[in-house]
Amino acid sequence: MTHPAHDALYDAAGEARVPVRAAARERWSWAFYDFANTIFSMNVATLFFSAWLVSDIGSSNTVYSLASALASALVVIFVPLLGAVSDARRRRKPWVVGFTVAACVGTAMIGILGQTTIPLVGEAVVGGAPAGSWRPTIADLKWVLLAFVLANFAYQAALPFYNAMLAELVPANEQGRMSGVGVALGYTGAIVGVILVTPFFTGDLPMIGSLGGDTLRWLRAMPFTEHAGRVSVFVPTALLFLVFSVPLILFCRDHAPEAKAATIDWRRPFVELLETLRDARRHPGALRFIITTFVYQDAVGTIIGFMSLYAIKAVGFEGSAVSTLFLVLTVPAVFGSYFYGWLTDHVGPKRALAATLAGWIVLLLVMIAVPGKSAFWFIGIAIGLNFGGVNAVERTMLLSLIPDVSAGRYFSLLLLSARAAAIAGPIVWGLTVDGLEGPMGTAVAYRVAVSVVILMFAISLWLLRGVPDRRPGTPVAAT
Repeated sequence: MTHPAHDALYDAAGEARVPVRAAARERWSWAFYDFANTIFSMNVATLFFSAWLVSDIGSSNTVYSLASALASALVVIFVPLLGAVSDARRRRKPWVVGFTVAACVGTAMIGILGQTTIPLVGEAVVGGAPAGSWRPTIADLKWVLLAFVLANFAYQAALPFYNAMLAELVPANEQGRMSGVGVALGYTGAIVGVILVTPFFTGDLPMIGSLGGDTLRWLRAMPFTEHAGRVSVFVPTALLFLVFSVPLILFCRDHAPEAKAATIDWRRPFVELLETLRDARRHPGALRFIITTFVYQDAVGTIIGFMSLYAIKAVGFEGSAVSTLFLVLTVPAVFGSYFYGWLTDHVGPKRALAATLAGWIVLLLVMIAVPGKSAFWFIGIAIGLNFGGVNAVERTMLLSLIPDVSAGRYFSLLLLSARAAAIAGPIVWGLTVDGLEGPMGTAVAYRVAVSVVILMFAISLWLLRGVPDRRPGTPVAAT
């Protein structure tokens, strides 16, 4: 069923004019995709794949880093062109659906190939060898690594097209709230995803305990989960990602696609990126904001990526307590995301973003000054509340600075900025810790590294001062 009264109309400046909200079913289906894709982000990109590859199988951090870098390089190469195609034809949903299916297939193949092409080893594996009993070569892991690269690339590639759908769902003054709901559902998905797949790993349900034998036999009737261990979480993760994406697949649509297929110059993938950068200079604040996102995404990605190591090395957390810490800290992120979405609609995206960046600075300063475990739980909860702010605000902030019709290209550029930051930040952190740990000690080295991250946030806050304070829906001036 269509809703003609809602269909987005693009004005001469490329702004989507949405007179009323899309149907509630469609809005919630769009937001629920954040719930679905964050299950992948938490289970594959954050918790289980790297631990399985390095700790269980005995591969190296370098091998994992190279696989992640290859996925990001593919994003850098292909997503700008795909974003240009999306904007020319104003069709975003087919790309989201296609990449989602590819990510789910790749995730499932990690679990399948991990049990059919290499020995069964690792913590909690049933009927396999203990961790550390086998050392693989890259040749041994090539199919597993290719499956991970496919899954990681496809997961990342779907996001700019998904983000660009926001402009056609609600009036401009409600985009912040809608974005915040999506981000909040995303953190909820991270929690649910970890809880639902952990029994396939250890036979335990987090915070409840061991499941009964009958329940475990029923769960492990799912193909490629019967051996338990981390290798058994990938097929269930793929299934959860796909199942929770079904609402978007069924109920979301492109509201103003071009009637005729636009002609695309397939020879210009890199030229499109340069044109977007040049075009950004025509819209006051757009290019400066993209630079700002590079700096603060660098900072956020670095501190989140190394928070577990900080908790272990500088604070003294041990073993599974780190996983429990991250699971618990995800809960306040749900409420913080919605709060920042609400704040965006009331004070504007620039002020809301400035608030979350300033919050990061204060919280990290406190984290350096308070070394104890008990205090770290409280600081971590506050960080969780603040963590969702960036993601909840930046989509609306970008839409306030550019024509809506160009959203696909600009969200692709934003993704490229984040991918580049994901490489730069960890290098800076690693050089800082490795250079200072010997002469100054572990605790000091890690605290200095956090100070570097604080400096990144301070620079991004300074850069943000030069970005215009605009609201979504205001006509975008071009110079």
